[in-house]
Amino acid sequence: MSYTPSWILAFDIARDVANTLRILHVLQMKQFWRTYAKNRAAVLGLSIIVVLSLVAALAPLITAHDPWEINFEDKLIPPGSKYPFGTDEFGRDILTRIIYGSRLSLTIGFVAASMAATFGIVIGSLAGYFGGKTDVVLMRSTEMFMVIPTFFLNLLVIAVFGGSIWNVMTVIGLTSWPAPAKLIRSQFLSLRERGFVEAARLVGASDRRIIFRHILPNAIAPIIVSASLQVAGAILTESGLSFLGLGDIHQVTWGQMLYKALDYMRKAWWIAAFHGIAIFVTVLSFNLVGDGLNDVLNPRLKER
Repeated sequence: MSYTPSWILAFDIARDVANTLRILHVLQMKQFWRTYAKNRAAVLGLSIIVVLSLVAALAPLITAHDPWEINFEDKLIPPGSKYPFGTDEFGRDILTRIIYGSRLSLTIGFVAASMAATFGIVIGSLAGYFGGKTDVVLMRSTEMFMVIPTFFLNLLVIAVFGGSIWNVMTVIGLTSWPAPAKLIRSQFLSLRERGFVEAARLVGASDRRIIFRHILPNAIAPIIVSASLQVAGAILTESGLSFLGLGDIHQVTWGQMLYKALDYMRKAWWIAAFHGIAIFVTVLSFNLVGDGLNDVLNPRLKER
């Protein structure tokens, strides 16, 4: 039996993934945008996400304040010309803290959703393509994860291992993969017997090549929609953990700021209000984008 070095296998897999992305790119982007643009709410959601991402990336250029700068002379100032969103109990500019908080909130959302999608694609692809005992073992494991209350599992893990940003992203990503796995599995079950897959087998294509080059590009659409929704879910989960005091106290995140605003709900309503609005608008925007992507990528909706 010939032995193939691991680095060559890694290179082949990376090449197949690149080919998959290239195939996805070829899918008539003009038609994609034309269909997507028909959903005005989805366009609005995408615009908000783009603007928010640019604001997060250019935070030092947009605001001159330091999110950690303490100024007791300006504490609990209501919204006005100097501080559009007011200040908190330490005199820190709330608008600045929301802008800097968007960096970590978006990062947590994207990283956690990417981790969940990656694990889901691997598990679902193997289960759907090979079937049999492989499918039974992987799907029973997936269902076991699905019956566990995810948020309470997150609480337990964060309470044991600490609430650092990396721990939060990792635990959210590793507890969110069952839904993408089920989606991919169902797609592979319906596609693995198609004619183009049989043709690939007849010409001697390997299982890896069939999975990454032929089936996955045709099965990835539901995962794209799911991933956009999971970004919103990850942001909400992190906000919930931080609101319960289990987030990273050394970082500026929206959930952490909501937690600290509890003691000032009557004195300074704006502290909680603007942070809550930021979370609401961001999560709503990702959900609107998910609806727009579903309109474009769901073939059943296309036929209507």
